[in-house]
Amino acid sequence: MNPRSVPILRFLRHRPALCGFVAIHSADELATQMLNVAIGWYVYSATRNPMSLAYLGLAQFLPKAGVLLLAGHAADRLDRRSVISASLAVQAACLAAFAAWFMVEGASSLAVYPLMLILGLARSFASPAMSALLPQTVGKTEFPRAVAADSSAFQVCSIAGPAIGGFLYAVSGTVMFGIAAALYVLAMLGTRGLPRTFAESGQPGREVVDESILAGLGYIRANRLLLALICLDLFAVLLGGVSALLPIYARDILAIGPWGLGCLRCAPGIGAAVVGFFLTRRPMEGSTGKLMLSCVAGFGMATVVFALSKNFWLSLAALALGGGFDMVSMVIRQTLIQLSTPDPMRGRVSAVNWVFIGASSELGEFESGLTAALFGTVPAAALGGLGTLAVVGLWSVLFPELRGTSDDMPGSADSASAAD
Repeated sequence: MNPRSVPILRFLRHRPALCGFVAIHSADELATQMLNVAIGWYVYSATRNPMSLAYLGLAQFLPKAGVLLLAGHAADRLDRRSVISASLAVQAACLAAFAAWFMVEGASSLAVYPLMLILGLARSFASPAMSALLPQTVGKTEFPRAVAADSSAFQVCSIAGPAIGGFLYAVSGTVMFGIAAALYVLAMLGTRGLPRTFAESGQPGREVVDESILAGLGYIRANRLLLALICLDLFAVLLGGVSALLPIYARDILAIGPWGLGCLRCAPGIGAAVVGFFLTRRPMEGSTGKLMLSCVAGFGMATVVFALSKNFWLSLAALALGGGFDMVSMVIRQTLIQLSTPDPMRGRVSAVNWVFIGASSELGEFESGLTAALFGTVPAAALGGLGTLAVVGLWSVLFPELRGTSDDMPGSADSASAAD
């Protein structure tokens, strides 16, 4: 394949820092997705108890919420490259030990929950550091394209990871855990090529910012634009997410079986990856606030179409379309959050944003299951999509500064062509 024929490869070709960052993030996500599908199968095979899967989600969310402030503070006070490297090293060591334990002991769930707690703690420190480091790999005008390129690669890995992990686990659980550990090691070694960052307080010309551990929360609360962006994503995904209902749709509504369920789960990621590849080549222009509100509304409408559909292909298209709309809003949100936040505070602000995103996804699954139990599956999914549309309308009234964000995204079609 000629790299010049693929927009994302052409964009990354002469940007080694960004290329290294995307490679590290991709290897991390690939290993994580492989691990998630294997651990889920592993635990359920050992316990035959559906609640054991619920506890897995809890074991991953609790560290995220528990070390939020500390992780963000570390990303701003320490070298972010070192924070990421240490996190990946911990994850690699945990999986290597677990692979050895699995080979000796066989199926048992006793070691899984401590493993997930440790992995959750390590990821909690890596995620804000990686989010805060991305703006330092490219210039301001290229940042939206960098977000699109990184997100596209991330989506490809989130699609491929479960399939690869399931196949390798069927061959050998020990091999699967060993390969996941090796991916973390490769990502850790790749951090040597990332930019180094240090907290340098008191230097002439340096912007004075609050250096307290609570500064991220205070900064978001005081900045209504950031608050609007983060909360819009929280409530949109909390209400409009339907991933928890996909097994019910696959079995009882669409009657498409396990293969069809796999297709439904992949569809949002495929839509997001396609849009991400396009955004890498053609940056967004126009009113960013209005565009984001429109895309979140599109996500809600796609959810309603999926909820009411009884045709497999229409359902697949609706999910892919929703994933594409979500990608656009995510690129806008990430760009505005990162570029409007002073670099010495990006770690703490990213930590808060990361917990909100995680909460919307994980609590959204709980909300979907609860409303489905109360009202039925189709009404629950449809109400979620309508709720997302209501949130868009409410946010446009409560946060006029979001609706009035009229500046173009950094970069333009002209500058993008010149950068190529």
